[in-house]
Amino acid sequence: MRKWSLLWPFWAILAIHGVAILIFVKGFLLTRTELPYFSHCSDVSQSPCFTPDSFFHSNPSVPSPSYATNFSRCWTNPAVNRIIIIVFDALRFDFVAPSSFFEESKPWMDKLRVLHKMASERASSAKIFKAIADPPTTSLQRLKGITTGGLPTFIDVGNSFGAPAIIEDNLIHQLVQNGKRVVMMGDDTWMQLFPNHFQKAFPYPSFNVKDLHTVDNGCIEHLLPSLYEDDWDVLIAHFLGVDHAGHIFGVDSSPMFEKLEQYNTILEKVVDVLESQSETGGLHENTLLLVMGDHGQTLNGDHGGGSAEEVETSLFAMSFNKLSASIPSEFGTSSCQLDSQGREICTSSIQQLDFPVTLSALLGIPFPYGSIGRVNPELYALGAGSMKLDGTKVGSYLNQSGGWMQNYVNVLCVNSWQVKRYIDNYTASSVIGFSDEDLLHTRSLYDDAMESWSHIRKGLLSNDDGSDNIPSLKRQIDAYSNFLASVAELARSKWTEFNLKMMTLGFSLMLASLFVHFLAIKRISKLCSSSFANEDCGTTFELMLSCFLVAIRACSFLSNSFILEEGKATSFLLATSGIIMLRYSIAERKHFLKVVIFLLLMIYCRFTIEVGLLKQADTSAFLKVYPSWVLEIASLLPGWTYVTEAVPIIALILLVQLLLKNVSGSQSKGMWQFVVYGTIFCYILTGVHWALENDMLHFVPAVEGIGKNCLPRIIYAIGLGQLSLLLFRQLFGEDKPLNCRKTLVTKTVTMLAACSPTVIILAGKQGSLVALASVLGGYCIISMDNLRHGGDGNDRVLTVDSLPVTQWSLFAICLFFSSGHWCAFDGLRYAAAFIGFDEFVLVRQAVLLMIDTFGFSIILPIFGLPFIVANKYSSTQAAKVESSLFMGLSQAYLMYGLVTAVPVTATILCVILQRRHLMVWGLFAPKFVFDVVALILTDVCICLATLYYVPHLSS
Repeated sequence: MRKWSLLWPFWAILAIHGVAILIFVKGFLLTRTELPYFSHCSDVSQSPCFTPDSFFHSNPSVPSPSYATNFSRCWTNPAVNRIIIIVFDALRFDFVAPSSFFEESKPWMDKLRVLHKMASERASSAKIFKAIADPPTTSLQRLKGITTGGLPTFIDVGNSFGAPAIIEDNLIHQLVQNGKRVVMMGDDTWMQLFPNHFQKAFPYPSFNVKDLHTVDNGCIEHLLPSLYEDDWDVLIAHFLGVDHAGHIFGVDSSPMFEKLEQYNTILEKVVDVLESQSETGGLHENTLLLVMGDHGQTLNGDHGGGSAEEVETSLFAMSFNKLSASIPSEFGTSSCQLDSQGREICTSSIQQLDFPVTLSALLGIPFPYGSIGRVNPELYALGAGSMKLDGTKVGSYLNQSGGWMQNYVNVLCVNSWQVKRYIDNYTASSVIGFSDEDLLHTRSLYDDAMESWSHIRKGLLSNDDGSDNIPSLKRQIDAYSNFLASVAELARSKWTEFNLKMMTLGFSLMLASLFVHFLAIKRISKLCSSSFANEDCGTTFELMLSCFLVAIRACSFLSNSFILEEGKATSFLLATSGIIMLRYSIAERKHFLKVVIFLLLMIYCRFTIEVGLLKQADTSAFLKVYPSWVLEIASLLPGWTYVTEAVPIIALILLVQLLLKNVSGSQSKGMWQFVVYGTIFCYILTGVHWALENDMLHFVPAVEGIGKNCLPRIIYAIGLGQLSLLLFRQLFGEDKPLNCRKTLVTKTVTMLAACSPTVIILAGKQGSLVALASVLGGYCIISMDNLRHGGDGNDRVLTVDSLPVTQWSLFAICLFFSSGHWCAFDGLRYAAAFIGFDEFVLVRQAVLLMIDTFGFSIILPIFGLPFIVANKYSSTQAAKVESSLFMGLSQAYLMYGLVTAVPVTATILCVILQRRHLMVWGLFAPKFVFDVVALILTDVCICLATLYYVPHLSS
C-alpha cells in the first residue's frame, strides 16, 4: 500500500471544509452595503425642511432655522468654532462618574477628579454622559461607529489588526471637505482609517499591549503645545494607556491607578489652558472639549463582546462659551447625586451612534450620508445654546421658553430627512435591504412627523411670542425622535444581510464532509478486513457511547446558555465517560487508581473552567499575571503567594523528569535524544524567565531585560530548530522496519517535546500546570482503553476504538477552557503575542496568538494522538503488521476529525436557525468563528501529522 492511498482523504476533507466555510461565511458574515454617496451642503435644498428666509424675516420673534439663516453655511449654523476630542481607549463609565453613583466604591473610581469639579462648578456648560456603544466592542469598529454614525458589522473584527481605509461618508471626510483643519495624535489606527485626511498627524504604534507609555507620552508631547496654536479646527488625541493596562494587569491594579492619575493631571492642564484663553476674542472663546472612551472593558481588561461593562463607556463634554441653553427636563436623561465631597453632579446618557451627527450639527457641516443617529439634545445644547440667531439677541433667545425647542426641531427635521434619504437609497441599492413592512412603518412615522411640522410652522406665523406653541414643539420633537429611534432599532435588528442559499450550500457541504469521513473510516476497516464496529472486540457499546457524547455536545449548541457553559458541559460529558470506565475498572479489578486520577483531573478541569467563567463575568477577582485560579486563596492564606510561585516551577521539574525517564528507557539515540535535551534546556530557560519576572525577587535592570525578551526568543529559536531537524529526518532519514511501533512512539515524544516549550511559555505560569494535566489525562485515557481488552491487545488485528479518541478530543476542549480561553474575542490573551517582543509585526504576533489560543487544545493533542494507537500493539506484533499499525493511525485521525467536525456542523446549523437571535453577534457569531478556525487548524494539523508519522509503506 502506498502512503498517499492513506493520506489523500485528509486533504480532500480539508478542501471540502475550506470551501464549505468560505461559502457559508459569504452568506452569513456579509458586510452591510456601503453606499458610495456623500452628503453635500447643497443637498439640503431637496429637504422639505428648507424654508425660504422670507418666512423667518417676516417673523423676527421666530428664530431662523440654522440652515435657512445663511445657505452658504450648509445644513446647520455652526455653533462652535473648535472641538478638542480626547479619546481614552477603554474608558469605563465608572472611571469618570463619581463613586456615589455606584453601590460600592472601588479603588479605580474618583481618579479623574477634575471632571467631577467641572461638572459640579459649571453644571450648565459641563456634563458627564454614559455613552452606550454597539457591540462588538473592538477599537476599529468603535472608531468607525463614532465617525460614520452607522452600526458595526461583525466581519469588521477581522480587520482589527490591519484596518482598511473607510470608504463611506464619515465625520472626518466632511470636516476636510468643508474646510476644517484636523490634527491627530496618538493611536495610529486613525491613519489607517483616514489616510491623507489630517492637516498634521503624530501617529504611534498601537498594538503592543505591554507598552503603557509610548502612545500616551507622544500625545502629551504634542497636545499641550497644540492648544496654543490656531492652525486647527478639530484636534484628536487618542491615548492607549488605560486599554493596555487593562489587558495586562486588569482594572484593579496599580498600573491602572497610575494611568488614571496621569490622565487627571493632563486634563487639569488642558482645562487650565482652555479657560485662560476663553475670554472674549480669545483663541478658545467658543471651543468644545470632549473627553471620551471608544468602549469600556471588563474587570480583567478585556473587550470585544457585548456585556454592560464593555459597551458602557464615558463622554465628558464642556463648552467654554459663556452661555448654554437649558433644555426641558423631558428631553434630557439627567440623574443627579452628591459626590463624596457633597457636590451635586448630574450624569446623562448618549448613544455613540448619535455622536457624529451631533458634532456635525455643532460644526455646521453636512451629516455623514450613512448616519442613522439622532442629534443628542443635551450635547447639542452645550454648544448651540449661545448660538447667535438672525433677528434674535442671545440673551432674549435663552430667555424664550420655546427658543431652544424651535431651533432643535429645525435640526431634527434635517436629521430625519437625512436618515430617511439614506434608508430609501440603501433599500434601493442593497441586494436585500429592508422589508416592505418595515419601510412602510418608518415611512408612516416620517410622513406624520413632517405633516405635523407643517401645521406647527403655520402656528408660528400667527403667534408673535411663540409661547402657545411650546406643547406643539414638544410633540414635534417626540415625533422626530420616535422616527429616528425606530430606524435605529430596525437597523440593529436586521442590518446584516443573510444569503440563505449560500448558507444552506455551505451547510450541505459540511454534511457531505461528514459522509466522506465515515466512508474513509469504513474504507480503512475494509482494507484490514475488520468492521467499524467489531462486536468481538467489544466496541459496539463504546461506539454507541461515543456517538451519544458527540451528539449531546452538538445539540447543546442550539442553546445560548449551553454555549456560555460549553466548558462545563464538556467536562461533565468527559466525567460521565470516566464514571462508566470506573464500573469496568471495578469489574476487571485493574486500573482503578488511574480511573480515579482521571476523575480527580476532571474536578481540576471543572474548577479551572469555573474560574474562566468568573473571568468572563464582571465580578472577577482573578486579575494578576499569576495563575488566575489561586489569587483568591492568596489573599486569605499567609505565604500562599510563595506557593503559587513555586507550583509552576515544580510542574516544570516533573515534566523534565518525565522526559529524562523517556530518554533513559528509549532504544533510540542520536537526533531524538538531542531534541529531548533541547526541550529540557528550554524548560530551564522558562523557569528562569518566570523567576526574573517575579516581583518578590529583585534583579538589576540588565538581567531583567534579558529575562523579558531574550529568553523567550531563545526558546522560540530552539523550538524552530527542533522542528527543522525533525522535518529534515522525515525527508532524508529512514525508519527501521522492525521497530515501527517504537519509532512511532519516539516520533510522538520528540514532536511533543519540540512544540511544548513554546506553548507553555506563551500560556504564562499556568502553562506548566496545564501541560502536566494534559500528560496525566492522556495517560489515563490510554490506560482506560485497555479495561475492556485484556493485556496489550494481542488478539486484535486493527481496532481503533472510538471512545478513547472521543475522550481525547473532549479532553482537548477542556484544556482550551482550563487554560483561560473562551469562544469570544475578549477570550483571546493578546498579551501572549508580545512575550519576547515589544514591537508589533502582524504575521509574527498572529502566529504567537494562535499558538497560545490553540496550543493545548489542538496542536499538542493532535500530535499526541498516536499514543492511543501505539498502545494497542506490542513491538513484535507491530513489526508483523506494520501497515495495520499505520492504517490504524489513519483511522484514529479520521475519527478525531469526525468528532471535531460534527459539533462544528451543529454550530453552523445553529447559526442558520438563530440568525435573528438577540445574541447572534454577541454569542453565536463568535462561537462560529472560533469553531471554524479551530476546525481548519485541526484539519491542517492532522494532514501534517499524518505526513510526519506515516512512512512510505510497501505494497
